[in-house]
Amino acid sequence: MKLSRLPKPVLPILIGWLLTAAAANTFAQVSPRERISIDPDWRFAKGDPAGTEGRLAYSAIKQWTMASGESLVVTPDAPHHARPAGNIGGDVSYTRPDFSDGSWRQLDLPHDWGIEGPFNPQASGSTAMLPFAGIGWYRKHLEIPAAEQGKQVYLDMDGAMSYASVWCNGQYAGGWGYGYSSFRVDLTPYIKYGGENVLAIRVENPPASSRWYPGGGIYRNVWLVKTNPVHVGQWGTYVTTPSVTADSASVILRTSVENDSKASAGLSVRMAIYPIDINDRRTGPAVANTAPTALSVDAGQTMTISLDTSIARPALWSTKAPNRYVAAVTVEQDGKVVDTYDTPFGVRSLAYDPNKGLLLNGQPTRIQGVCDHADLGALGTVANVRGLQRQLEMLQAMGGNAIRTSHNPPAPELLDLADKMGFLVMDEMFDSWSRQKTPNDYHLLFGDWSEKDARMLLRRDRNHPSVIFWSIGNEIGEADSAQGQATARRLTDICHEEDPTRAVTSARNSYNSGFNGYQNIMDAFGFNYLRAAANNFQMFAAFHEANPQKMVFSSESCSTISSRGVYAFPANLDVKGGGGTADGQMSSYDLFAPPWASPPDWEWKAEDICGVVAGEFVWTGFDYLGEPTRNGAGGGGRGGRGGGGANPARSSYFGIIDLAGFPKDRFYLYQSRWRPDLPMAHILPHWNWPDRVGQVTPVHVYTSGDSGELFLNGRSLGKKTKGQYEYRLRWDDVKYEPGELKVVTYKDGKEWATESVRTTGPAEKLLLTPDRATIAGDGSDLSFVTLTVADKDGRMVPATHNTIQFEISGPGEIVATDNGDPTDLNIFSSPQRKAFNGLALAIVRAKRGQSGQIVLTAKSEGLTTATATLTAK
Repeated sequence: MKLSRLPKPVLPILIGWLLTAAAANTFAQVSPRERISIDPDWRFAKGDPAGTEGRLAYSAIKQWTMASGESLVVTPDAPHHARPAGNIGGDVSYTRPDFSDGSWRQLDLPHDWGIEGPFNPQASGSTAMLPFAGIGWYRKHLEIPAAEQGKQVYLDMDGAMSYASVWCNGQYAGGWGYGYSSFRVDLTPYIKYGGENVLAIRVENPPASSRWYPGGGIYRNVWLVKTNPVHVGQWGTYVTTPSVTADSASVILRTSVENDSKASAGLSVRMAIYPIDINDRRTGPAVANTAPTALSVDAGQTMTISLDTSIARPALWSTKAPNRYVAAVTVEQDGKVVDTYDTPFGVRSLAYDPNKGLLLNGQPTRIQGVCDHADLGALGTVANVRGLQRQLEMLQAMGGNAIRTSHNPPAPELLDLADKMGFLVMDEMFDSWSRQKTPNDYHLLFGDWSEKDARMLLRRDRNHPSVIFWSIGNEIGEADSAQGQATARRLTDICHEEDPTRAVTSARNSYNSGFNGYQNIMDAFGFNYLRAAANNFQMFAAFHEANPQKMVFSSESCSTISSRGVYAFPANLDVKGGGGTADGQMSSYDLFAPPWASPPDWEWKAEDICGVVAGEFVWTGFDYLGEPTRNGAGGGGRGGRGGGGANPARSSYFGIIDLAGFPKDRFYLYQSRWRPDLPMAHILPHWNWPDRVGQVTPVHVYTSGDSGELFLNGRSLGKKTKGQYEYRLRWDDVKYEPGELKVVTYKDGKEWATESVRTTGPAEKLLLTPDRATIAGDGSDLSFVTLTVADKDGRMVPATHNTIQFEISGPGEIVATDNGDPTDLNIFSSPQRKAFNGLALAIVRAKRGQSGQIVLTAKSEGLTTATATLTAK
């Protein structure tokens, strides 16, 4: 791992981001509305109370749940659902306000119960052998002051896995089916003003609900929103910039105002636009305003108004300069401000050119993206700002500029960070439509919920400048049928109704979809594994020839498999098989892929032959929990295999970066292509092979240069030059001898970058390196501390697997440990962890409301102890 090539976080910016994310009100202004985090201090228990099993399952209360989110059903002739009479579940003890929950476990949200383990080696490796399935109850006690009588009170849930049902003071208030959707429940009819209120939330994640690890519980943030009866609705603004030049940008903001009072309301609505910084603070006076516009809203109704203005000499949003503004809407009634609503946005233009690719502000912008699932490795699916931010920092260091949210709506915080850091996003809705991939997946909900879930995603996310695609589905089995194409048209029409400014796409693993009419439904076409589909490098070119007016890109590429720091010999086996080792690992020569997939070199050759492919989303940026696909001796396959057997695995091998966040060799192969102006070179494998003296040990070099000369202990092993459609330098006949392996690379005939690896001494000491030495004492901020097994000179010793004991003192706690080894079934909460090929990780959190010095210690028998000191503020 080359820390010098990773970003050095700027402490003030990071602390500001984290504090901002936890704040109740994002923008510094007095507002009559409150948005309060209620994540701390919940009570939790698993399972339903005795005697009520099945009574509150979704199938039993579907009619009550379906009554939620009815404002999202706007398609003509679509059925609507009214809540039946009665109070479903009101007689169940866990819903009642007088139930004593003092013996329940106390915890803070977000919470993923599945990540707590233990691993079950006999369970499906597809879902990581973790106990995500089951029923969980969460209860929260909170006070609503008497002075707030007459306020509207809402519960906003960013995500709960899944089939969530909410009771307030024993009364059923609402729910939602899809575990990845954000949703709102109106608590107003059930609130006791001036007294204690009790929320009870039931979630149920059935077995076989996912093809990967989905987590369990309320795994995203929860908010209490208080407004006046007249207020801007949930996701009630929509900002577009239809005309953008260097001199001026037009801004159109559509605002929906709700009147939940019992009388008609005469209102005045205005907007002001301010520039904001990375911490969401206004950085100057308003750059645009609108005059007050009169609006009359009848009782119980919602009205939408359009506010138009322009910004002179706008600061444009782009991947390299993610400038942003906030549109501040003010609603007045009888001369009094009754609501303010802030909408961050970016000024930028998008176009999808079939020959030039994505045009961002008129400039071709290559998509250098990755696909990622929602989990954060050892943290599980818990939405954590710092965990997400760390991932994006590493991707930027590699040259990445895009994320595909595979295969579901993301956490809102991911899009906030993408806006701030300059990432492009392919925002995906569904992994299945009406045809199942697993017995209890989304196909059970699609018919009833797909319009609500689609419009939820669109309204929630359409103001984010980072979003460039709406993806209506991933590898949908029925998409090529007449019924499937009709469904695709319906979903595409919904996208165009809610947001006509972005391209609608999907991720298709069917070559025929590009020629059978399905492609005409899509605004831009995304292929999964097109080059590998028929082992033909001309397939992108064939699509472009047949569809010359359609932009094409790789929505899922490569699926190369490897384990960090593992090298199998002989190195150059068939890429469609082999590469596995007897202990369940995959070789890191980056040549090996499952039958449907390919090495990066093959994908790039197909893209470059075509010449018009807009870019790619690699499967995957990070290893993730579940789907432990392996070849050869490693065994296993994508899906259920990986659990059971001699070498059960908890996580994937697809990542460019491993589950702990340590770069694999492939990181530098992508960096060599995605950052061509960065002088860099990377050598693999490591050079500690005492059992291979005199044996052929191939050496590969990843470099942004075009040629290189390799030296072994000062002797030249020859100069290599990349040929057409070659993306790495290879010396396949090197015979190992200990010492120094060095490469000098060149570009355009000039020396470009040098790199060397040396045979190390034996392991003698441990090193601890925090990614940040100061963290916020808010119970959420994290420091990711890398442990290195080193020789006397501080060089990492490869192929070391020492057992490490982590200890901590002060106002902090070890949240989890990891090492990036897919076969390590030690629970993540354990303070003991074996190093994997010289590295391990400890994730440290400061305790909420505390400050001071936190000391992390790492010990291992026979090695010098290491300590790291962190400061909690």
